[in-house]
Order: sequence, then C-alpha cells, then structure tokens
Amino acid sequence: MPARCQLTGRKPGFGNTVSHSHRRNSRRFDPNIQHKRYWLASEGRHIRLTLSAKGIKTVDAIGIEAAVARIRARGGKV
Repeated sequence: MPARCQLTGRKPGFGNTVSHSHRRNSRRFDPNIQHKRYWLASEGRHIRLTLSAKGIKTVDAIGIEAAVARIRARGGKV
C-alpha cells in the first residue's frame, strides 16, 4: 500500500540521517497515514479513506462531502 494521502497528496520524503560523526545514511520520512471510515450521507454508505493527519484535520474543517469532491476532482477513487 502506498504511503500517500488521498486528499492532500502527501507522500514520503527522502533525505539523510546524519550521525554525530557526520556520517550520512539514506532514510525515508513517512507521512502520518491513517485509515478513516466516514459516513457519506449523499450516497447512503460508508467510505474508507487513507488520509494523513493533516488530511483528517482538513476533512473536519471542510466536511466529508467537500473532501470527497476534492478527491474526485483530482481523479481519485472513493
């Protein structure tokens, strides 16, 4: 499963872990991805979204209907 937010498009970033002696090792910065289940009243069903923590806050702010509209506008499947 890709670590990608369906709403914000947030995905892993890449960089280096730098030790005290300044040696570098490659690492991956994963977003805080959660699976959330929402009731979509307009369709009379539950939907399950893969969202980052920021995406969950965005759904709380704009509502699930507007969030689903944004996901579908981006070409995402709900």
